[in-house]
Amino acid sequence: MLQYLLKRLGLVIPTLLGIFTLNFFVIQMTPGGPVEQFIASLEGTGSVWMERVGTAQGDPGAMSAAAEPASQGLLRGTPPEIVAAVERLYGFDRPVGERYLDMLGDYLTFDFGESFFKADPVISLIREALPVSMTLGIWSTLLIYMVSVPLGIARAVRRNSAFDVWTGTAVVVASAIPGFLFAVLLIVLFAGGSYLQIFPLRGLHSPGFEEMSFAGQTLDYLHHICLPVISLSIGGFAGLTLLTRNSFLDELGKQYVELARAKGVSERTVLLGHVFRNAMLIVISGLPGTFVRMFFAGSLLIETIFSLNGLGLLGFEATMQRDYPVMFATLWIFTLIGLVANIAGDIVMHFVDPRIDFTARGRA
Repeated sequence: MLQYLLKRLGLVIPTLLGIFTLNFFVIQMTPGGPVEQFIASLEGTGSVWMERVGTAQGDPGAMSAAAEPASQGLLRGTPPEIVAAVERLYGFDRPVGERYLDMLGDYLTFDFGESFFKADPVISLIREALPVSMTLGIWSTLLIYMVSVPLGIARAVRRNSAFDVWTGTAVVVASAIPGFLFAVLLIVLFAGGSYLQIFPLRGLHSPGFEEMSFAGQTLDYLHHICLPVISLSIGGFAGLTLLTRNSFLDELGKQYVELARAKGVSERTVLLGHVFRNAMLIVISGLPGTFVRMFFAGSLLIETIFSLNGLGLLGFEATMQRDYPVMFATLWIFTLIGLVANIAGDIVMHFVDPRIDFTARGRA
């Protein structure tokens, strides 16, 4: 197992570099960039932007870049000296290969530079946003598994009963509701929208959080994440419940279960001592995917609705603003966490069933 883990960890870096490289060069072909955004903002905040342009004129290497020089067609009407100064400000006047190697070298040491438009170090922005996304991803994944696995087992044991039919219908209906729509419904019902004021509407903690005791901080934190986590989890119950149910039904129909029953082994021992370990393998194998889906895809709208400044919202805003340092930094973090989560899933599967030998599979 150790040999397999070292091999997988060794593949993390080339995989990360490949994804980064592909996205870097695709961005070069994307119309519109920081220069266009910068020029467009000159009209409203000319003095501030012109000060930065003047700095760039005096220091051609002021900032690094991740995009080709702006299309002159899009900047028609802007004085060429202003365009050239903005390109120097962001370093767009350098060859693309040079900019790629510089950025790659910086990113390997987690030096993400500064945001183009927020005037803050990118690492500081990520440090503020990452705990929010991790909170949503981890708690949503835990909630989905804590509800779906026991429910799937119960449905398998009570196959074709009224309980099986009604609970199956309930989770399917729940999964059909978009997470953002369910979030709005929860706000209307429980966050002071029109009815009850039970849960807070935004943020991860209340004012004065630092002065609270540890128990008070814990309760305040759980109080704030309750609605966002439920909203993010609602769409994940049906698939995992059905997977767990079918996996247990498949194992319950095998000969070793009939043999154990024929020997007089209790049904509880058969279910938990024999069936559970084999049936859970396929369920656990989906754990990394569930976490990555909760962490990446589902968090943007939920973060927006509940005013949570997470990594999804940060990456989306950076994409809209063409803030390339933030865009590539969030891509780097997303990819790294996804790769590590997959390795963690393999480790969990090995501990659930030590008979699984990934090293032997790799040699095959």
